[in-house]
Amino acid sequence: MSLHLQTLPDTRCFEETNTAEELLARLAGPTSVRIPGVDSSRTRVVVTLLHGNEPSGLHAMHAWLRSRVQPRVNALLIVGNVAAARESPGFGHRNLPGGNDLNRCFRPPFEGAEGRLAEEILQAIRRERCEALVDLHNNTGHNPPYGVGTRIDAKRLAITRLFAETHVHTELRLGSLMEGTEDDVPGVTIEAGRAGDPAADGVALAGLRKFLSVDEIDSPSEGFGAMRILDATLRVRLRRGRRVAFAETPIAGVDLTVLPDVDRHNFREVGSGSRIGWLASAEIWPVEALDRDGRDRSRELFESRDRELLVRQPLMPIMMTTDAQIAAADCLFYVVYRLEV
Repeated sequence: MSLHLQTLPDTRCFEETNTAEELLARLAGPTSVRIPGVDSSRTRVVVTLLHGNEPSGLHAMHAWLRSRVQPRVNALLIVGNVAAARESPGFGHRNLPGGNDLNRCFRPPFEGAEGRLAEEILQAIRRERCEALVDLHNNTGHNPPYGVGTRIDAKRLAITRLFAETHVHTELRLGSLMEGTEDDVPGVTIEAGRAGDPAADGVALAGLRKFLSVDEIDSPSEGFGAMRILDATLRVRLRRGRRVAFAETPIAGVDLTVLPDVDRHNFREVGSGSRIGWLASAEIWPVEALDRDGRDRSRELFESRDRELLVRQPLMPIMMTTDAQIAAADCLFYVVYRLEV
């Protein structure tokens, strides 16, 4: 399947299908479509399916297009990793087996098929001189809906506010779309909730309707006092070559066993001494916690006692996954701290 961005002349491909799954089957590959707005002088961008196992954005985009509502301003809609989403069993793969994570490719040198596609997406966005961007995603663990941005300003907080009450600021550099576009357009990644949860589809659709219908995306009259604003400072991941499993008791043959309900801690403070899981050996340290400068801070956060991996100091995790494949390919979770803005 093509990994080049196809541009549709109109939205009939979306409107003539009854479900997002039918639409996905009809798309030839990564796709963009431009819809004229009431105000044709401005454009907003909606991107979805950069990860093939995160379908809420596609469900929302399909439902919104079938409603045939004209957007307030021009809308540029982009569907990313169609091939990964279509790979059997459908919406089951973050990226194609053996391929790269598309949302880690939005920076030079844009190598490989995913890198070239990322560059094409950036070019399509820059041609439009857009005023706002939303990138719709799902989580694999239990999380409330929230937005993520590389800067804290009124526009980005206002975009998040259309979808959620929590905004996460990050300066960690991973090669994501919001990093690649931060100098071009105020953009926010929206994590709508757990993949496959109808509530997450509802969050994505309700926010998308507001994003494409309001005249101005700006600070609400009451400000942002009700919002929870967090700073993601550390990314906790497996060390290279280490293996992980999720279980109630230690699993032989892996370097780290993590409790299967660990995602219950997402967006909650975890106290000192709390158990995360078990190490295979006291001599093997399987995790690292990288800050924005690439320094490993894991020994400050965790300690090992009788082969148990324990929290050394109180912390708040987000995006804790219980999927071993994603934990190995991406990360275990992020650590955040509350900001007063």
